[in-house]
Amino acid sequence: MEFKELVKERYSVRKFKPEAVEKETLDKILALGNLAPTAKNIQPHRIYVIQGEENLAALAKLTHCGFGAGTVLLFTYNTDEEWKNPLEDGVSSGIEDVSIVATHIMLAAKDFGLDTCWCNYFKNSEIEKVFGIPENEKSVLLMPIGYADESASPSPMHEAKKDISEIVKYI
Repeated sequence: MEFKELVKERYSVRKFKPEAVEKETLDKILALGNLAPTAKNIQPHRIYVIQGEENLAALAKLTHCGFGAGTVLLFTYNTDEEWKNPLEDGVSSGIEDVSIVATHIMLAAKDFGLDTCWCNYFKNSEIEKVFGIPENEKSVLLMPIGYADESASPSPMHEAKKDISEIVKYI
């Protein structure tokens, strides 16, 4: 599939079939995500693969954002490793690095015929506690990944795009 088509076809799926993504396919997608650029190529991101009845049930108690998928990815970054801007305190790259990697994975998944949804509607501290995330890591997003249920369809908001002139400003 050409990139242009892939980007147009991809939407946030909010209802999945319960099957887990096959490890071989998931490994290929995760490897493509690993090619994503990060600040100074430090790669502070971590990806936790949440699968199995017990783990998915624990996740479902914390958020509805698993959307019934048999595989959910939890993206975090290591605060000790993230690039820190030496020119201004408090400016660092962890969230941006995770976002770039997650976008690569989201698009790679679509290229493999899978669907995803970018979610951050959860209490980060609770997710981190339940899944034993180290204290020096911060969670950024969950991404259910898998096969869309036959009844899944794009939200009406998916098609509502601002005119490019409202977004792009030449200066």
